[in-house]
Parts: sequence; structure tokens; C-alpha cells
Amino acid sequence: MAPEVDRNAQKRGIRRTVATLVTIVAVVIGLQVYKVTREPPLDREALREQGTVVFDQPRRLTDFELVNHRGEPFTDESLEGVWTLAFFGFTHCPDICPVTMAELSRMMDELSPERAADTQVLLVTLDPARDTPEVLAEYVPYFHEDFVGVTGDFLTLKRFANEANVAFAKVTLENDYTIDHGGQVVLFNPRGDYHAFFKPPFDPAKMAEHYRVISDAFPH
Repeated sequence: MAPEVDRNAQKRGIRRTVATLVTIVAVVIGLQVYKVTREPPLDREALREQGTVVFDQPRRLTDFELVNHRGEPFTDESLEGVWTLAFFGFTHCPDICPVTMAELSRMMDELSPERAADTQVLLVTLDPARDTPEVLAEYVPYFHEDFVGVTGDFLTLKRFANEANVAFAKVTLENDYTIDHGGQVVLFNPRGDYHAFFKPPFDPAKMAEHYRVISDAFPH
């Protein structure tokens, strides 16, 4: 009878061990769910700490008339009715511009189809002498077929950049020149107002999440 007693005791021990492990796993899962569900939403201060600045009062732009890479008029009214992410750069830029455009493309992939359809992404040139609509038409769609290139009169572009707080300056090189410029991505709300900006370096997934938080909080 001793072996049978030992086997029964062994079975009871196994059952207790399994029950203990199941309880531990349930507690761990419960704590993780509690942590996620209790995690506070991103507010403006939390967004700022993570590199996204949202203005207390969105800023109205001066009226402007520019042209897109299809040769069509692009004005301040072109910012209305959709959310707009704008990067101010130029096609001869060797590093920050193509990297940022690629990151914006990956950010768009993080959005739902509905939100992506409600979003336009711009490359606003700071070098209109070289960045004609034809040049932008070769450059901008390479990153995403729906992206829009914007060019036009230099003084109008300069005012647009200044109102979006994007500093830039022409730097003379030997037999050439380049443009030093800010690297932020600017966000305009569907009223066409300057609403927020994202500081580099960019994480496409984090940028998409911040954009969702900002747009969801916007009064419709």
C-alpha cells in the first residue's frame, strides 16, 4: 500500500504546484492589465516631455499663395478640412530631409486608413530657385504617392516658414550653396491654424500616437 499512498501524495503535490503556478500567472497578467488600463492619458505636459509641443492657442497664418508639385495652386485654404503635417526642407538636402520624409512615410503606415485619409503631408521647400514643381514632382512621391510638394515665391515661402517658427539660412559653399534649417515637423489643424510641432529625432510610431492624441482632442 505504501507505493499507492506515495503516488497519491505525488499527484496531490503536482496539483498544488500547478494551481500555484496558475495563480501566479493570473496575478502577473492582472497587474499588467491594471497598469495598462490605469496608465494616465498623454496630456500636453506629457507630450512636451516626449518632444511634441501643443499650443494652448493655435496660431492663425497670414494668407498665402503658392503652388504644389502638380502645378496647382496651394494656398492657406489648402490647409483647411484636413490635418496637415509639414516639413520645411529642400530636395538637395543630403541627410535630414530624406530621412524625415521617410520617417513621415512610416508614420503614415501607423495610422488607420480613416485617419490617414484625413491627413496630408507636405514638403515645403526653402529653396524655390532649384525646387520647381517639376523637381518636386520627381522627389516627393518617391517617399509616398500622396505626399505634396510646395514651392513658389521666395518671400512668401519665407513668411510661411517664419510663421511656422522654422528658421533657415542660405549658406554659400565653393561653387554651390546649401540651406541650414530647423528640423521640426509642423502640425496644422483642420481650420488651417498652426497647432503643434514635433521635435526631432522622430520615432514614427510615437509620432503617430501623439498625432492621434492631439487630433482626438480637437473639437469637431
